[in-house]
Amino acid sequence: MGEKAFLPDDKVRQWIDELSRTYSVLVPRQADDSIVFQSFDPEAEIPLDRQPTVPPKEALFPKSETLLLYKYDKDPEQPGRQKLSIKERQPAEKQVVFGARPCGARGFSIFDPVFEQGDYQDPYYQARRENTLFITVACSMPENTCFCHWVGGSPTDPTGSDILLVPVQSGYLVEQVTERAGSLLSSKLLEEAGAAQEEGQKVKQAAADCLEEPPDLTDLPERLLQLFDNLDFWDKASAKCISCGACTYLCPTCYCFNITDEPSGMAGRRLRSWDNCMSYLFTLEGSGHNPRPTKAHRLRNRVGHKFSYYPELHERVFACCGCGRCIKSCPVCVDIREIVTSAKEYRDE
Repeated sequence: MGEKAFLPDDKVRQWIDELSRTYSVLVPRQADDSIVFQSFDPEAEIPLDRQPTVPPKEALFPKSETLLLYKYDKDPEQPGRQKLSIKERQPAEKQVVFGARPCGARGFSIFDPVFEQGDYQDPYYQARRENTLFITVACSMPENTCFCHWVGGSPTDPTGSDILLVPVQSGYLVEQVTERAGSLLSSKLLEEAGAAQEEGQKVKQAAADCLEEPPDLTDLPERLLQLFDNLDFWDKASAKCISCGACTYLCPTCYCFNITDEPSGMAGRRLRSWDNCMSYLFTLEGSGHNPRPTKAHRLRNRVGHKFSYYPELHERVFACCGCGRCIKSCPVCVDIREIVTSAKEYRDE
């Protein structure tokens, strides 16, 4: 950790307003029964005391974005030929995401190896990643659907955050996590950390003490591979599932997408949109064949990717941050923790 400071409760909105003069600021906002991330509005409430319904995924990976514009022009000298012109839409806006929970920011550590490393890198994701800072609020009281400590996280995990705010008496302990966050701490609204440092450590410890001992998932990737062909297991695991896809859309670490072209006459645009691996159409081939024809096959892929395939590719890191949104918002109460523990403990009868 770097520099530490204290932010009084009555200065939070002023600090966000100050940041909004330099950055586009996304904050939690109440939208009907949900808390979502929207642009800062000086007049709107900012609920920081509850986990947002959605993660801040859209800040770097929008639900739908225009990747490029294209246009066909006829060649006047060769009427039978057309000339194609392409204009990319590179994001350049500098932004701050304020008020996410640590698990929400940690989700991008799962995205990074996929979109920023290897032979194929994503310039759209990279541009937003470089231009976005995350100011997160540590959890002082985890919810009963939280299991971040199962997958290497914690209620106060700084991974993915640039600044971590720890709730203390009358304000927040402000902890610098990354060097690039240093410019945000020059505000005169921030005070000396003082006694807030010791109180902050107590809050962190108390949050950790609320969590039960996690199961040992060391051999989980191998156990899931052993169960790959056991459709009886996956039929039981998916019995309640209605394939609505809420778990994927609310997940901070799901990154599946589809590419479509939308033509309009001689011009058009290319879109990237979130896709949902729990949908029958996700793997439906043009021939009519579907290699994942049932919800059992699709749930097997979702769980297998997070806890087996991804870890095998990326240094045994689970593609899950344990935020619990897929449990909390599932309309039929499918609990991924139950599936994981069942897979670990399964023995052939």
